[in-house]
Order: sequence, then structure tokens, then C-alpha cells
Amino acid sequence: MASQEIETLASALARLPGLGPRSARRAVLWLVKKRESALPALLDALTEVQGRLVECHICGNVDTQDPCGICADPRRDAKQLCVVEDVADLWALDRAKLFTGRYHVLGGRLSALDGVRPEDLAIDTLLGRVEEGGVDEVVLAMNATLEGQTTAHYIAERLEDYPVRITQLAHGLPVGGELDYLDEGTLAQALRARRPLG
Repeated sequence: MASQEIETLASALARLPGLGPRSARRAVLWLVKKRESALPALLDALTEVQGRLVECHICGNVDTQDPCGICADPRRDAKQLCVVEDVADLWALDRAKLFTGRYHVLGGRLSALDGVRPEDLAIDTLLGRVEEGGVDEVVLAMNATLEGQTTAHYIAERLEDYPVRITQLAHGLPVGGELDYLDEGTLAQALRARRPLG
């Protein structure tokens, strides 16, 4: 039986996505074994990032600067705007290095069961960005779930009055799949095969 402090650490790690109780215990054991080198580096990194994390006021990305590195990058194509549900989706798409435009994070997806309404998401902010001009294409990169597709259709309807091309990621993404868990090859194919919505 481990001490209360170690149990508390394992419980805290187990709350992270992708880690269950067993994986958390393995991580704690690894940290204990490497406590001279790994633990101080991990603590320093957590302390450093805790005080510097901010949400980008333009796109909703999480970074250590505002505007984020993507919005501040002049090499990005401001004419293309990729709309994603969550920051994890943005990171997954950007990690593939296939989309050279800018992003917009909604902060979730419409869900009647969970009580998530359009006003709970950054949809008005998206419309404001499009209304400012300079955007030729809006890529709706919603997860291939019922709620994700409902959100995509709702946004497409709201964008109908603007002179922008509305596309979405190609089907072929697994139904019920989430972007953050897909490999770069699948993401590349989905981006290359995007098509107009509606």
C-alpha cells in the first residue's frame, strides 16, 4: 500500500484523458524511479506553463502568448479558416502540417442532451471574423459524430449570407471518431478531399 501522498498523485493523474488508474500508477512508479532527473523537470515545466497559459482572443487556441503563434504567423493564409470543436482538434490538424490557414475553436459542439446551445459556443465570434472580410473559405472540421455534424450544418446555415466557400472534411473519417485520435495519413486524406457542404 502506497502512502496517502502517492495515492493522491496517482488519483490526480488518473483524471487525465487517456490515463486510467493502472496507467496512472505506472506513471507514478516511473516518476518515483526517475525522481532525481524527471520529477524536477516535470515540476518546473508544470510551474512554468501554469502561469503563462492564455486563450487566444482571436481563435480560442491555448498558447503562452496572445495572439497565439498560429494567429501571429504572417505565413498563414488568412483567406482559409478551419473551424474545430476543441483545441485538441486544432492541435491534431496543425500537427499534420497540411493546413496552412488559420483556425477558429468553437469550444464544444451543439448538444441538446448536454444543454449546449449555439450561444454557448464561439459561433458569433466566428461570424464576426468572416464579416470582417478577407476569408474566402471556411472549412468545417467537426468530429464525425451526430453532434459534430449537427454543429457543422448549423454553422453552414449561419454562413449562407456571407460570400465564402463552405467546405467540410471528407467522409472517410470513422463515424464516431475524434480528430485528436487520428493519424496524420487519415487527416491528410480528409483535408485533401474536403468538399462543399450542402
